[in-house]
This record gives sequence, structure tokens and C-alpha cells, in this order.
Amino acid sequence: MMESIVNWIVESVGALGYIGIFIMMFLESSFFPFPSEVVMIPAGYLAAKGEMNLFLAILSGIAGSVAGAWFNYLLAYKWGRGALLKFLKEHHLEKLEKFFEKHGEISTFNGRLIPGIRQYISFPAGLAKMHPVKFTLFTALGAGIWVSILALLGYFIGENSELIHKYIKEITIITLIVLSIITFIYLKIKR
Repeated sequence: MMESIVNWIVESVGALGYIGIFIMMFLESSFFPFPSEVVMIPAGYLAAKGEMNLFLAILSGIAGSVAGAWFNYLLAYKWGRGALLKFLKEHHLEKLEKFFEKHGEISTFNGRLIPGIRQYISFPAGLAKMHPVKFTLFTALGAGIWVSILALLGYFIGENSELIHKYIKEITIITLIVLSIITFIYLKIKR
């Protein structure tokens, strides 16, 4: 079943091209739980076959990720505080906002690289009304790294799904270790 879904996605990305990558990555970065692996790895594979340009595929993935993140950011910016006050006390919400005020950049950057978090990190950014330029920059940096890793994985070993499954776990673990180091350095510099 999974193989037929992946084949459909490869065909869809191939048929819709860069716009298809943009749309699927928009969905992945908004609150729809749609894995980026099933978009960017096939895009990289299609680039290796000469059916796409790798640079444009990565650029489309980043643009879709940023657009989806902005969708969530704007939802939280406009309606988030009022909605959250129904579930949280005012002082808890203020703590969240102060934390994000101090550490919003690194949180946004890191969040874009952590599976399960990347779809939702834009909500606290919008809630805290993070500066739009900083939000876009750190979202694009984090998403750019992740999208590039996946596209390159598809480009170099896209035909071998076993290797992809093996390396995606290792890459995720290495990414989390590097993020921990970057965060530690960031906090030391901030102090």
C-alpha cells in the first residue's frame, strides 16, 4: 500500500512539477500532517533522472515550506491568543510569549528541523508576534537545510528505498545532535 502511495506522489510531483512540490510542501508546513520525505526525496530522484532541476526543486520546496509556515503564523497571530486563553491561564500564556520573545529565532530554526514539531513551530511564533523578517529568515534556513537533505538523499540514492529508510533515521539523529550543539552555543552567546 505504501509503495503505491509513494508511486502516486512521484507521478504527481512529476506531472505537476515545481508547483506540485510547492503545494505539497505548503501542506506539510501547515498543520496538515503530510511528511516532507514523500515529496522531496522523489523530487531529488526525478532530478537525478534529468526530469527536474535539483536547484529549482529545492527552491520550490523551501518556498512551499515558508508559505505553509506563514499560513500557521497568520492564524496564530490573528486568532491564537483568544483561542488559547480558553485553555490556558493568562500567566502561562505570558510565559510562553516571553520565552519566544527571548528565544524565538533559535526555536523557529530548530523547530523546522525536528519531525513532528516543524508543522507547529509557527503557531508560537505568530502568537508571540515574532518579527516577520526574522520569522521568514529562520523558517527558510531551517526548512532549507531539511529540504536540501531530503532532495539530495533522493538524488543520490532515490532508487534504493532500503538505503533511504536506513539513512533517514541516521540523518534525523545526526540533525538532532547538531541542533543540540547549535542551541548550546546559541544560549552561551546569548548569556
